[in-house]
Amino acid sequence: MTTVTEHLEALLERIVPVDTVTVPLSEAHGLVLTQDVTSPVDLPRFANSAMDGYAVLSSEIAEASPESPQLVPVRGDIAAGDGQPHTHRPGTCWRILTGAPVPEGCDAVVRVEDTDGNPHEVLIKAAVEAGANVRPAGEDVRAGAVILRAGTRIGPTQLAVLAAAGVAQVSVTGPVRVAVLSSGDELVPVGEPVGPGQIHDSNGPMLAALVRAAGHFAVHAGHLPDDAKAVSKEIEHHQDYADLVITTGGVSKGGSYDAVKAALTGAGSMEFTEVSMQPGKPQGFGLLGKREVPVFTLPGNPVSVLVSFEVFVRPALAARAGMRYSPVTMPAVVAQGWSSPEGRQQYHRVRLSRDVSGSYAAEPVSGPGSHLVGGLAQADGLAVIPAEVTEVATGSQVLVLPLRPVAEIEADLQAARQDGDGDAADGAGRGQGAR
Repeated sequence: MTTVTEHLEALLERIVPVDTVTVPLSEAHGLVLTQDVTSPVDLPRFANSAMDGYAVLSSEIAEASPESPQLVPVRGDIAAGDGQPHTHRPGTCWRILTGAPVPEGCDAVVRVEDTDGNPHEVLIKAAVEAGANVRPAGEDVRAGAVILRAGTRIGPTQLAVLAAAGVAQVSVTGPVRVAVLSSGDELVPVGEPVGPGQIHDSNGPMLAALVRAAGHFAVHAGHLPDDAKAVSKEIEHHQDYADLVITTGGVSKGGSYDAVKAALTGAGSMEFTEVSMQPGKPQGFGLLGKREVPVFTLPGNPVSVLVSFEVFVRPALAARAGMRYSPVTMPAVVAQGWSSPEGRQQYHRVRLSRDVSGSYAAEPVSGPGSHLVGGLAQADGLAVIPAEVTEVATGSQVLVLPLRPVAEIEADLQAARQDGDGDAADGAGRGQGAR
């Protein structure tokens, strides 16, 4: 059997980003830049006031103080967005609002708090230095400067700087479109009645949600029958538009109904292998069609599907989208031990809590069987157990691959801690009342 690392490295070597596209800024969120972006303008575009006050020539009010305020005529008001040209006249000032352009000839703004606020003739009670309370043009970004580098994933803050610079469109690695296909005649879509021997498809909805949560597009979720010809035809269809295809089920070793494996054996660069992991041992991967679309054939049991996605598909999706990816793990102390198969890297579902030292504590959720879907919703992460470990001892430390955002896990732990404190306080109160 091949190791997890060997299988992952082998498939990532064959995955390239999807084609570069140019998209409007409104469609760029979550995508990765393929070219440096330079600012066409200075930011700020013009010198503007950092606060409400009065625009002045600083040298003209150098003697102003609380004890000896200076009376200065006000020429008018300048609001944010005012596009009219305004210039300084010796011995006068302008009342100005935050963000408004500073008049030509003025070099400072006196805070309104340092005046009597009069709109016509203002008493200025403090001197200011040149540049005080003024945001100079180009203070943040100079025209021609690189504001974002190629390889940057565009998030909300990156969108802000692009919009501020007036960049209307960008070149990015195109959005990754994923087709999800669950195989098996026993599967029935959710919402339809099941007959004898049939079950509802849980892999399809779960995978589509995992794809979306990873920041990509699940453009199709469908079903493959236990018929090799039908499987081949359906997968060929999705090769025309999808950027990655995921199938589940039909890849066991030598099974009579392994239609996916039968259909894809010998197709493109497809390879089926056994990976030394639990769960998720049977894996298939290859590039198919003229577009060399990556196709992942995962096992059929829900827990195996989840683990396979996290370990293999998520990194591949990131590579397809031009993103850098490295899994984040959380160290945790084992609160209750369990066994692990010799020679296979185990991914065990665990629930996290905090121990008395404040460290994460991990306890197993449900059993090790890859068909046990009930505990999935209760699991915070997957404890990664090396292949050489056969007994995970209570009190030992493991690395946990989170299945939920860490901030969400932390919020739940904090809420549980507060609920526990409240229960303890209630208990103490009830005890005192009984006495």
